[in-house]
Amino acid sequence: MNIRILKFWLTFQTVIYSIATYACTNYLVTKSASIDGSTMVSYAADSHIRYGELYFRPRGKWPAGSMITLYDRGTNKPLGQIPQPTETYQVIGFMNEFQVAIGETTFGGIKELRDSTAIVDYGSLMFLALQRAKTAREAIKVMVELVEQYGYASSGESFSIGDPNEVWILEMIAKKTNLKYDKRLKKKINVDKGAVWVAVRIPDGYISAHANQARIQTFPLENLRNSISSKNLNLIFNPEVEVVYSHDVIEYARKNGYYQGTDNEFSFSDVYNPITFEGARFCDARVWAFFNHAADGMKKYWDYAKGENLKNRMPLYIKPNRKLSVHDLMNFKRDHLEETELDMSKDVGAGPHGLPYRWRPLTWDIDGTTYFHERVTATQQTGFSFIAQMRSWLPNPIGGIFWFGVDDAASTVYVPIYCGINRIPESYAEGNGDMLTYSPTSAFWIFNRVAHFAYLRYDLIIEDIKKVQRELETKFIAYTPAVDVAAMKLYDTNPNLAIEFLTDYSVNTANATVQKWNDLSNYLLVKYIDGNVKKEKNGKFERNPWGFPASPSQPGYREEWLRTIINETGNKFKEPNNN
Repeated sequence: MNIRILKFWLTFQTVIYSIATYACTNYLVTKSASIDGSTMVSYAADSHIRYGELYFRPRGKWPAGSMITLYDRGTNKPLGQIPQPTETYQVIGFMNEFQVAIGETTFGGIKELRDSTAIVDYGSLMFLALQRAKTAREAIKVMVELVEQYGYASSGESFSIGDPNEVWILEMIAKKTNLKYDKRLKKKINVDKGAVWVAVRIPDGYISAHANQARIQTFPLENLRNSISSKNLNLIFNPEVEVVYSHDVIEYARKNGYYQGTDNEFSFSDVYNPITFEGARFCDARVWAFFNHAADGMKKYWDYAKGENLKNRMPLYIKPNRKLSVHDLMNFKRDHLEETELDMSKDVGAGPHGLPYRWRPLTWDIDGTTYFHERVTATQQTGFSFIAQMRSWLPNPIGGIFWFGVDDAASTVYVPIYCGINRIPESYAEGNGDMLTYSPTSAFWIFNRVAHFAYLRYDLIIEDIKKVQRELETKFIAYTPAVDVAAMKLYDTNPNLAIEFLTDYSVNTANATVQKWNDLSNYLLVKYIDGNVKKEKNGKFERNPWGFPASPSQPGYREEWLRTIINETGNKFKEPNNN
């Protein structure tokens, strides 16, 4: 096949396959890039069917012969069973008791690279690694060994993997199904079972991100001081190793006609997930937004983020211009490309109230031409998001904080959940409602109710939401040092009592936040009913001297929207006596 035709075909497949996968945004922060020396991994689970709840998997002891059933993360379809180890570790959300945290974004990649015989999908990989690994390096080893043994049942995926000392990015895509008859087993098997992958440690002092576009380009090849291949994977525990990759990551691409260059020029992203307009504008623009908040010099990549110069790709990691806090990451998750020419609140699609959201589908056709809406970081269909904060100077049960929020990151509140707790807040627990079952005590439904009300008159209502959001998150962050000190005093004499203390604090704080949000919902309904805005004084709605409500204000529409009406309708609404 002509190489130019082949490249077009691969790119076309990538675009068609990944068009439905532009979900999830991850940030990665190393120790020396954070304000307090913690490592951080953030993740937004953006999905139209994902319910926001806090997963809990207690530590387990398993007798010989125990099996675990794996389910596809996107459909819940059973995929198969694999043996349990003798012991599994406790996992809360996507952080385990040893402060190992994992997030992901799907990049799709070349469509034909799927293994129909595999039984370990991306979700199973995350949970299995968290249940079996004490460090980020061990998690990578667990993940790639599982894929090698049982195959990889998903499309291309980027994983953020962190522990209290290091942060890694692992990118993986399946090998395509290649069935051949095995005489010994007397059945057809996939002789290419497994995946090709690369994992890179983010250098200390740097930050990284990924958002549905593969980000690892060229990388150092096998050299003990820098990198190793999967042929000697146990060397991953050597602290000098900074890159690991499947031994056939280049060979497999050559064998299948995806790549014809030299080893040193090989780029994982360019080969297995070629960059397209959509990959830049819908995906890497979110990475650009994060980098732009935290570093200087990002204007030089703006043409790439807009999809106009696909050769001007951003580096995998950059050095921030300041130390970042957990509160910084919370706020970065709320980005709508404000203060750029693509600001979602500024064009006519924002409606009369500056709404920085667009309802799906992302792309749409008019008169035979395809158009699109922007895909930004904060989105309405987020099931949940988190900032996992890992702190090496504290015992694991105290050091790990899983800052967790449900629904739209722009209007959620991140509550502190210590990784050592032994029960989950009722309002965030699995089984308290689902995507098709409303529950009045569910955090997900209460936060959704507030967010959807805000979407009706965003420019006014979001300010009330931000006020309470800021108040709560600032308070939680301010409380953290005192909670740590109290927990440490207990831990030194009675670790179990320290865990009970942290459990009570996490559970009570989370449940109280949901109650506060329910109160906010009632307040917003009273204040903004029927398009009016109630007047307030000293935190209370005003009444006249005889007890009736004071006349509400009627802010109407923004001037730019009124001008839009005039431009669209001409003199239709012009009063006759209006000169």
